[in-house]
Amino acid sequence: MNPLSITTGQRIKAIIGGSIGNLVEWYDWYAYAAFAIYFSNSFFPDSDLNAQLMNSAGIFAVGFLMRPIGGWMFGSIADKIGRKKSMTLSVLLMSFGSLLIAFTPTYKSIGIFAPALLLLARLLQGLSVGGEYGVSATYLSEMATQDRRGFYSSFQYVTLIGGQLIALGIQLILQKLLLTEAQLEDWGWRIPFVIGAMLSAIALYLRANLHETEAFENKKEVNEKKKGAVKELLKYPKALLTVVGLTLGGTLAFYTYTTYMQKFLVNTVHLTKEESTLISFISLFIFACLQPVFGGLSDRIGRRPLLLGFGILGTLCTVPLLTALSTTTSMWGAFCLIMVALIIVSGYTSINAVVKAELFPAEIRALGVGLPYAITVAVFGGTAEYIALWFKKIGSEEYFYWYITACILLSLIVYMGMKETKNTSTLDKD
Repeated sequence: MNPLSITTGQRIKAIIGGSIGNLVEWYDWYAYAAFAIYFSNSFFPDSDLNAQLMNSAGIFAVGFLMRPIGGWMFGSIADKIGRKKSMTLSVLLMSFGSLLIAFTPTYKSIGIFAPALLLLARLLQGLSVGGEYGVSATYLSEMATQDRRGFYSSFQYVTLIGGQLIALGIQLILQKLLLTEAQLEDWGWRIPFVIGAMLSAIALYLRANLHETEAFENKKEVNEKKKGAVKELLKYPKALLTVVGLTLGGTLAFYTYTTYMQKFLVNTVHLTKEESTLISFISLFIFACLQPVFGGLSDRIGRRPLLLGFGILGTLCTVPLLTALSTTTSMWGAFCLIMVALIIVSGYTSINAVVKAELFPAEIRALGVGLPYAITVAVFGGTAEYIALWFKKIGSEEYFYWYITACILLSLIVYMGMKETKNTSTLDKD
């Protein structure tokens, strides 16, 4: 079917198909973070919980180092041979990584090869998810209508958060209904990785039946040497630096209040694992529901006001929020503080995909969105947990709060110097 003839219903189906594939990819990615509190002692023989979590977080961070390679590889594929094919390949790679984690023996069985195989699996998953972001952000932005781009593209983070929700939901079911804590630590932690591989088969089917975007089809005549080429991308230095600055504070805040928060609640606030999982699940569900609201708002008032709101409030409120959270004794008090933080972060998460897509022409858009984003996330998002745990280990956890604040301030400076991308979008030229 010619993309020009895509109806509203078919467009929505394409958005859902692309988003669900994204959900499965991010479920696989976050299952590692959610279940690290149970499997860390299977791979790292250390009696100190903080040391085990640091080792697990270290491998989590190393997985992020592959994301720039994934952003380059899958972004180039998307720009050269199609968004659909690139997204299909990335979900296949993710499922293989999940299966590898699910069936890797413990340290007691095979020694040093256990953490080595865990590392290999995370490297493969990092490669996959590094490509996923830029390609899916490009696909959703290009499939959306001009007046609903903020709304439609916000579903990337709905499904990104949804992947984490499913991981936490499965964890809650295993904790509350099916397994004891000893069983979870012994073998139960493998279950979510098997589920992830099975879900990938569903995502593969959905992505195999997606429509290609009109923007890509209209650029088929562009010279192959220009499509998806890093050399061509470097002709847009301002857009590249904007993506880095745009992402810096937002990704650090996002990973702090989502993937790291569960460990923070156990390790610092001293809630039980079950309480921290429940708080994380409820707060993330509300967070996911907020994304289309903020995305739709950006279609009315523009992207820049939301980014400025995140930058200003994030700079002013991060230290007070995390300080209060670290000393709270109430489970629901902790929940309220986390929700305030996630509402602030929504000013970034809901629209960052469409803002980046609006900066680059179609022939290098997936690469332009994915590569600088992946590099920035690898440096700042992927190391968030490790840096937080290191500061805690040396007895200066509050320094991490100031580190987040400084990064958000740098992003705020970028937001203040940006033009309103809604009015200057390259998507309008496709």
